[in-house]
Amino acid sequence: MAKYIGPVCKLCRREGYKMFLKGERCFSPKCAFEKRPFAPGEHGRANAGRGGSDRMSDYARQLRAKQQARRVYGILERQFRRYFSVALRTRGLTGLNLLQTLELRLDNVVYRMGYAENRAQARQIVSHGHFTVNGRRTDIPSMLLHPGDAIAVREGSRRKPFFKDLPDISEKRNCSLWLDRDLKSLSGRVSRLPERAEIDGNLNEQLIVEYYSR
Repeated sequence: MAKYIGPVCKLCRREGYKMFLKGERCFSPKCAFEKRPFAPGEHGRANAGRGGSDRMSDYARQLRAKQQARRVYGILERQFRRYFSVALRTRGLTGLNLLQTLELRLDNVVYRMGYAENRAQARQIVSHGHFTVNGRRTDIPSMLLHPGDAIAVREGSRRKPFFKDLPDISEKRNCSLWLDRDLKSLSGRVSRLPERAEIDGNLNEQLIVEYYSR
């Protein structure tokens, strides 16, 4: 399973906004983005006050929009391009189709329900086989869900310390409005497709469409 294994705080600094890739740490004084809110590298600080996106070409803006979406959802280029191809063949707005497809990944749904601190943790606990989808155990974080699908922590996993404490921890986390959550049984359901207003507002899907339409 291919994944990015470098320092994720550098990704937030490179994209110029906090993507909350480390969960609770992003809200603490230890957050690297708060300490160094400029791009990493030798010239990051020097370029911080020189107009930023105003000096970027159209291609650069499109590339950054695509990279931001990839990094928010923790997806590498090949898989992201495949998601775009699926969105392009689906009826409706290609950009919205793409974002909805990304939101419906199993690891993202687990994160949106508050059962994981961040998407990386959600990906890990799904890949370890701790969740079921419609009653069947699955260990595929990229599995795409549909309205009506039900997910739940596997019965055998609920005795583990992480999941014993999870109801109290998850209660403090918000659950997306397009999902139904039952903390008592550590389960949930996809009630409908997410609307655009319920997806990360920092993502610019139109620029992503323009990037792949070149």
